[in-house]
Amino acid sequence: MKYMTCAEAHSLWGITVRRIQQMCKNGDIRGAIKEGKSWLIPRDTVCPASNLKNFPAASQQLKKKPLPIGVSNFKKATADYYYVDKTLLIKEFIDNKSEVTLFTRPRRFGKTLNMDMLRVFFEKTDEDNAVYFQDKNIWQCGEDYTSFQGRYPVIFLSFKDVKCDNWETTLDKIGKLITLEFIRHGELEASEQLSIYEKELYVRFARGEASEMQYEMSLQYLSIMLCKHYKEKVIIIIDEYDTPIQQGHSCGFYDQIIGFMRGFFSGGLKDDANLAYGFLTGILRVAKESIFSGLNNLRICSILDKDYSGFFGFTKDEVKELLAYYGASDKYDEVCEWYDGYLFGDTEIFNPWSVINYVADKCEPKAFWQSTGSNDIIGEIIGSATPDVIENLRQLLNGETVTTYIDTNVIYPEVQKDPNSIFSFLLIAGYLKVSKSYSGDAAVNIYDVSIPNKEITFVYEKEVLDKNDFNNIAISVQQAIFTQNTARLQEVLEKFMIESVSFYDAGNEGFYHGLLLGLCAILSNRYYVRSNGESGYGRFDVQLIPKIKSIPGFIFEFKHAKTDSEDLSALAREALNQIIAQKYEIQMQSQGISEIVKIGIAFRGKKASVERG
Repeated sequence: MKYMTCAEAHSLWGITVRRIQQMCKNGDIRGAIKEGKSWLIPRDTVCPASNLKNFPAASQQLKKKPLPIGVSNFKKATADYYYVDKTLLIKEFIDNKSEVTLFTRPRRFGKTLNMDMLRVFFEKTDEDNAVYFQDKNIWQCGEDYTSFQGRYPVIFLSFKDVKCDNWETTLDKIGKLITLEFIRHGELEASEQLSIYEKELYVRFARGEASEMQYEMSLQYLSIMLCKHYKEKVIIIIDEYDTPIQQGHSCGFYDQIIGFMRGFFSGGLKDDANLAYGFLTGILRVAKESIFSGLNNLRICSILDKDYSGFFGFTKDEVKELLAYYGASDKYDEVCEWYDGYLFGDTEIFNPWSVINYVADKCEPKAFWQSTGSNDIIGEIIGSATPDVIENLRQLLNGETVTTYIDTNVIYPEVQKDPNSIFSFLLIAGYLKVSKSYSGDAAVNIYDVSIPNKEITFVYEKEVLDKNDFNNIAISVQQAIFTQNTARLQEVLEKFMIESVSFYDAGNEGFYHGLLLGLCAILSNRYYVRSNGESGYGRFDVQLIPKIKSIPGFIFEFKHAKTDSEDLSALAREALNQIIAQKYEIQMQSQGISEIVKIGIAFRGKKASVERG
């Protein structure tokens, strides 16, 4: 008699593999036999709809699968939800055979789900996990790859929820996660392969009674025990390793968490004789001179690298297939406009979290990625941004590109020392994309970057500009400009300069020019912000050209008092008269803008005077 697997029956009947296995176990499928850990079903078996009782009939299975919003458990995602097959990640890894691999990707791009997939595939368990892969791409690659399934003991830890505000609570939470992983390997407590001392150590961890130093060495201890018990090397998977490190930087315990992590990873991943492979994921790479010092077996795969480029996030073909499944193929262009635009290595990538939420929300485009996590570190950089950086941010919000040096090796303490590192953080964290690489020239690591899509334009203002008081001032400036309230504009500018500007910085017209450009950046979704452009008989300082012609346009001219005796009001009127005399409004008038407000502003130190015409 010819037989088929549960995965093949799943394809024929539309019933999940797990449900078919349960029916075989309950005797609901006549002639089903168990071979090893797998069930085999006579190939001519008709879908046993009459025997399903507690299982939906095959005809009912034609209902579309739900979308896996927030689902990071691989078995659950593949059995009960629409799953975008990323199992060829396993093949690429086996082909590369890197001992320890670090994947850095933005949040909500499928890192945790992929790591759980690796755990389910490689882990040696009593359960037959092969059933979750027999209808997936990896199973079509042959025995050279399927033979790895179920071969290794696995240590799996996810630090994605370790977001505590002090070191003591952080250590306690990490300790509890380690305790749960020891408990998950309960087979070690009675293992005949372990010494009495190793069993006592296991019990100490399982009870949560280990010391800080023992927790720091826990990867090494657990890998030794598992290797002895199974007589097989161990796979270690650490998901979102950098979450507690970012918290450490933001909350003042950076040195403690770095010291702990250095010992933690060194014991488990550095030339460990018990280690088969190691996988780590995170948003940012913490440079080698910190926690990864001495790990000469570490391979970094960032968004700039070609390897594994299509396995985190959705590719174009995957998005088209998903939209077709849910009857929304006509929405592809809108999805591209809102959620496409990322470039990982040489692969065009869509934001998977946003695409899934878009389809689930009846294809209404929104900024779904907004507020899915914290990037306080970026707000910290913007809070100390120089006028040049603010000008670059304005260009980005205007849809332009910025040419910048990108360093994927930055460590958190460098943030305050180098405000230009903001573009490296924004790129790695998913707020920017690479538009062009100059790596083939002498200027290695120089890239053109830009905002990837419409969603991030909205997220940019909310999560980047909202991270500090700068945005509140910008909103006040916007309100004063819109209402043409010169007294209020003068008040807001002076208040901002008193609270935020150094007397020594406020020394020339260029400084104030950059300051106002930055404050106007929030208007970029309504205006084209132009600086030092030609119009009429000269060059204006700043123009706000409305994207909708029914709202007014604005022209600004700035003056800087060189002495304490100069009359600021007279200087502001001089700036206003320059706009009128030089006919700076001609450019906007030629574009059909009928209402144009002219504003002259004069500065001296932390004082300002505003005149409107």
